[in-house]
Amino acid sequence: MTTRQAVLDFGMGLPDVYIDAPFHDDNWVLLRRRSNKKAFAWTYEREGHMCVNVKVDPEWRDFWRSVYGSVLPGYHQNKEHWNTIILDGSIPDEEVKRMIYESYALVEGKKGKKEEEVK
Repeated sequence: MTTRQAVLDFGMGLPDVYIDAPFHDDNWVLLRRRSNKKAFAWTYEREGHMCVNVKVDPEWRDFWRSVYGSVLPGYHQNKEHWNTIILDGSIPDEEVKRMIYESYALVEGKKGKKEEEVK
């Protein structure tokens, strides 16, 4: 996976997702969950490489960073909870998809008490 389009296509295949470009800057294109508007994949080009920031469970954060040189602390985001994946082809597609899916799952959020009472 080396392109923004590949990331967007994968993300749009997940339920409850939409594409957003909230910064009036064509370089930043996000994938968000429709239900809570939380972003789980931030795509952008930096230093000649396409990148995607993904939310990460702090227990796995250092694992991903140690296994792949193209996984770094989240650019412009909380370094404890976000990783940047440089899409340079050095990480197998399935692993990139796994990190994006884990980010998607992490931003699902918990249902509030009122939401649970309605159901």
